[in-house]
Amino acid sequence: MNILILGGGGYVGTPLTSKLLENKKNKITVVDTFWFGNFLKKNKRLKIIKKDIREVDTKWFRGIDCIIHLANIANDPAVDLNPNLSWDVNVIASMKIMKFAIKNKVKKFIFASSGSVYGVKKEKKVTEDLDLVPISVYNKTKMIAERVFMSFKNEIRINCIRPATVCGVSPRMRFDVSVNLLTLQAIKKKQITVFGGNQIRPNIHILDMIRLYEFFLKRNIPSGFYNAGFENLKIINIAKMIQKKINVKIKVIKSNDPRSYRQDSSKLLRLGFKTKYGVSDAIDELIDLNKRKKIKTNLSNFTVKWMKKLRIQ
Repeated sequence: MNILILGGGGYVGTPLTSKLLENKKNKITVVDTFWFGNFLKKNKRLKIIKKDIREVDTKWFRGIDCIIHLANIANDPAVDLNPNLSWDVNVIASMKIMKFAIKNKVKKFIFASSGSVYGVKKEKKVTEDLDLVPISVYNKTKMIAERVFMSFKNEIRINCIRPATVCGVSPRMRFDVSVNLLTLQAIKKKQITVFGGNQIRPNIHILDMIRLYEFFLKRNIPSGFYNAGFENLKIINIAKMIQKKINVKIKVIKSNDPRSYRQDSSKLLRLGFKTKYGVSDAIDELIDLNKRKKIKTNLSNFTVKWMKKLRIQ
């Protein structure tokens, strides 16, 4: 299969690309800015294009069977640095991408949206049929991009996946996502600082996220929206999970952060997908990395700090 991965050099994209290359029948083209570094290993079946998706080119799509669209300005704080950039990348560029996909007769399009597009919900089960009421610019861009893509569902198979917060180890490591960040604090600072704590986050282990993309690639799953979050945990409870593994103090600071999200992924489970990993595994992996003295941190592990340094716009 010829697969185009937009954002294939990112936190999820890097290990996903490596995993898909294990199948010798796959040929992968990765388009990425590599703002945070290039951690992809050379492979005869891997073509790397160092470009911004705003410079989309029809040549990228020739002979492609499936597109996995991961490229975006990720998370609320990063988007807030430059909302106009985020609209350009997350929405305007996506419209152009879809037009080229249709023109080049791509058969399948898998889009990484966000599990937080629903906004804050009172319902116990946040399922795909609920109204979207995003509370941040980031989630608004994801909602609009979803609508753009789904308007083409009669011309191409569109699978919009709404991932939870991803956790775990990647060659292109991020320490600004909740589980990874709190575990790093415990390891390096011997204390976990929690702002608020009662906010809920759905989670998915990075290895399950990769398995999920493989799951969609191998099957003709109908166009539609699919939640991908399996552990809805309060931030304070994530901190307590870490505390059980590392003897540290938890410091709680009051916060007005309204972002509290949940997901119900029953629809995905009914398709036959099953998780193999969880938050506890991600914590253990990070602790093991530290024991082997392989945790190395720099500004590029923190999206906002790195974007500020690079003055990305």
